[in-house]
This record gives sequence, C-alpha cells and structure tokens, in this order.
Amino acid sequence: MYNCTYTFCKNKGKNMNFYIRSLSKILENTTNTFSATYLNGPRQCGKSTLVQNFLPEENANYLTFDTTAVRTAAKRDPEAFISGLPENKINIIDEVQRVPSIHMIIKKAIDEKRLKGQSKSLFLLTGSANIFGLPNLAKAMVGRMALLTLFPFSAAEMNKSGINFIEKLWNGNLTIRNYKRVDLIKTIKNATFPEIALNKNINQNIWMDSYIDTILERDAVEFAKIKKPELILQLLASLCCRIGSLLNNDNVMSETGLNQITYDKYKSFCNNAYLTFEVQPWAKPNRLNKRFVKSKKLYFADTNFLCHSLRRDISDVYKNDPSQMGHIFENFIATEIMKSIYTLPDKYYLSHFNPVRGDGKETDFIVEKDNGEIIAIEVKLDSTLNENNFKNLTTCRNITGKCFKRGFVIYTGQELVPFGENFWAVPVNYLWE
Repeated sequence: MYNCTYTFCKNKGKNMNFYIRSLSKILENTTNTFSATYLNGPRQCGKSTLVQNFLPEENANYLTFDTTAVRTAAKRDPEAFISGLPENKINIIDEVQRVPSIHMIIKKAIDEKRLKGQSKSLFLLTGSANIFGLPNLAKAMVGRMALLTLFPFSAAEMNKSGINFIEKLWNGNLTIRNYKRVDLIKTIKNATFPEIALNKNINQNIWMDSYIDTILERDAVEFAKIKKPELILQLLASLCCRIGSLLNNDNVMSETGLNQITYDKYKSFCNNAYLTFEVQPWAKPNRLNKRFVKSKKLYFADTNFLCHSLRRDISDVYKNDPSQMGHIFENFIATEIMKSIYTLPDKYYLSHFNPVRGDGKETDFIVEKDNGEIIAIEVKLDSTLNENNFKNLTTCRNITGKCFKRGFVIYTGQELVPFGENFWAVPVNYLWE
C-alpha cells in the first residue's frame, strides 16, 4: 500500500529569507492525512513561497498555471496532463482556478488511486480565489480535500514570536504585566503582504495599484466574468468608508449606482478575491437563523490596502484624524483575529455582537467555539481605559450568559490589567509578544 507520510522542512526551506508561517503545522497535518489540500488566500500573500519552501524537493513536484505553457497543456488535454504527473511525489498545482476543466480530472485521479491504496498526500492545490467561488472544485472534492486559508503576514509572524493571541486569550493564565510602548503604525505597515513587508524600498502606492489592476484584469474578467471590472473600484471606494459600521446595502447601492444583482455579484467577488470579508452578527445557538437577517460588518483583508483605498497615509491619519484612525485600528484587529483563528486546529467563528440596533451597546467582535463558548473583544484607540470602556462587554456577558468565557478591551496602552470578573484590558502588544 502506498501512503506516504512526508517530513516537512523546518529550517526555513530553500529560501533563507523564508518566514515560517503560522499555518505550517496545519498544512503538514492535512497534507499527510487528506488526499488533497487546497490552500487559498489573497494574491501575493505567500502561498507559492510557503509550499515551495516547506516541502523538500525530493518530495514535491511543483507546477503553476500562471505559466502559459503549463496552463495551455492542462487545458488542451486535462486527462493526459494529470496522468503524466509523478506518482511518488506530492503534486503541487499553483493557481488551480485558472484551469476549471482540471478539477473533475483531479477528482477522478484521486478516486482511482484510492482504489490502489493511495489515499493520502496526492495533491496540494493553491489558488487566489475562495473555494466557495469555485463550485466545480468544491463539489468535485467533497470528502477528499482539506481547505486552508493563508492571509498576509500577521504581526506575530513578522515578529517571529510564534504566538497565536486568540489561543492565549482563550486558554492563557493572564497576569498583570507592563508592556513597552508600541510603534502602532510600524506594526500595521508590517502586517501586510510579504513583498511590501520585506522590501522597505518598494513604492507601496505603485505596488497596490498594480495589485488591484491584476485582480481586475485577470480574476474579475477571467474568473468572475465581470464585464465592467472598473466598477469594483467604485464599490471599494464606498465600502472602505464603512469599516466597523453595520453595512447598509441599500445605501451603498444608492451611492455607487449599482443595482441589486450587480451589487451582490461585485461584493461577492470582493470577498472571494480576499479584498474584503464580512462578519456576521452573533446569535444564540438556538437562534442561528437570526445571523442571516441582521446586518453584517465589513472589513478589508489587508489594512494597508484599506488605507490605499481611502487614499490616506496612515501616519498622517494617526496624527490628525483620530476618528478615522479608530476605524483603521479596528480593521487591523479584525484581520489579526482572522489570521489567528484560521491557524488553530479547532474551529472558531468570528461575529459581532449587536443585541438591539442603535442602542449603542454593540461589542466589536465575538470569537465562538463549536460548543457555544465565546470570548468578546472590544477595540479602543486609547492609551488609558476606565470602567465605562467595559459597559458593552457587561451587556454582552449579561445576554450571552453561560456562553460567556472572557471579555477583553484591546487598546494602545501599556498595562495588562483586570477590570472585574473575567474582564481584562489588553495592550495591543499582546497580539505578538
């Protein structure tokens, strides 16, 4: 029986500048236990670098559909392409969404190899599109494939601390501690796409313009069949002004001039291309249907891209526009939560808490386990806190009852201190120190 268990590179891989990613342990496990693994995430977040450096050369056969010759060969004869791949290696296919006809052939190949006892470690697929935007691949690979998501660098990854702060908040024994003052702007600037974070000489505005142009010219037209991709820029310009607020779809449609069908399609594309993500409202476990009828909140998947869409310099915003900076800071925390929960072995869900619309008692984020337990997180762009900053968490605790485990206010101060039973003030440094 052929069932390889691969030993993965632990020494920064072939590239000595390779940063160990928090997703690596889960990637190792899924690749060794599933027939296929699909690693998706935003363009330029480091997927190709991760899979090329994490697997030793003798164990991997790497191909990318970004190469014209490879893509053409796969499109011309998908069956011959897949049957010609080596059987003694994990076959890594990058940007798999670019050849949709290959998906069912991969499924057929997996099923044939399963009959021969070759049930694990067959394919590692990567792509810059959420699998839910690739229905053929999703349907074809049910029960055969693990789905993982890689985001741009987190603050912990850039600081090489190996910390998952959601796991720490959930299970850690918190003790009073003083932290050094953080350079918040530097931290946010570094928690971004690897090429920007690691190349300090790069012109970020030019890079971001090229990044969105590639997405519009390739993914919007080729993948989503969008006829007027330039309107996505108009949509992003409207959405970036609504960070941290309940999303009123009617107002956005009125502002952008998009009808309901076009708006839904374009917003879905922004989510599937990892430009944005939506956070559903929390509801009690016995009333989960309520999550789909109340308003969502929307965030940008990268805070530097948010600032680029706002056409604002984050350093200037920090000095001169505290209201706008508060929204940017909340977006940063939202992305850090997402990066953390996607690298944990257990399943966690992110939501926001809004018991009664307009009552001013909303809680920014709820992180929930399958068993219904939650931790609640408020975000404050303040260096000092008082009891009033915990009123929303108190409301959240009273309503959620036994589900409530802990409540936190993440702020820019220096003291990690308790504020009553199961309430803590948490300096932003806690995310990576």
